Amino acid sequence: MIAYVTIGADDLARAKNFYVAILPALGYRLSEGPEGLSFALPVPDGQPPTQPEFYVKPTFNGAPASAGNGAMVAFEAHDQTQVRALHAAGLAAGGTDEGAPGFRPTYGARFYVGYLRDPQGNKIALFSSHPDDPTRDDV
Repeated sequence: MIAYVTIGADDLARAKNFYVAILPALGYRLSEGPEGLSFALPVPDGQPPTQPEFYVKPTFNGAPASAGNGAMVAFEAHDQTQVRALHAAGLAAGGTDEGAPGFRPTYGARFYVGYLRDPQGNKIALFSSHPDDPTRDDV
């Protein structure tokens, strides 16, 4: 199980603007500290943390942050409507389009996905495979 994902950001204010436009709608709560931004899912009393957590922080070595070539973080949305809404929210919050929401011919018939780059250039996927949504074959 993946416990957490950390990405680097040189401008935490821009990163916060972008991720706050997306992650709270998926249930993540933001906490901020001197080390950066921490997004976690709520945990009922007496239960272990829900993983993975997602951190946006300055780099540990002080060098400029950079996006990994081939690296991507994917967040599961509730349905196709939410994928479209969050993709638009990410664009409005300073992200760039890396692939409009829709079906991809090489993925399963239910896999509906949109891609963004955050202000630092990290690739983010928002996807849904909700069984009640149309499939690629229905469209």
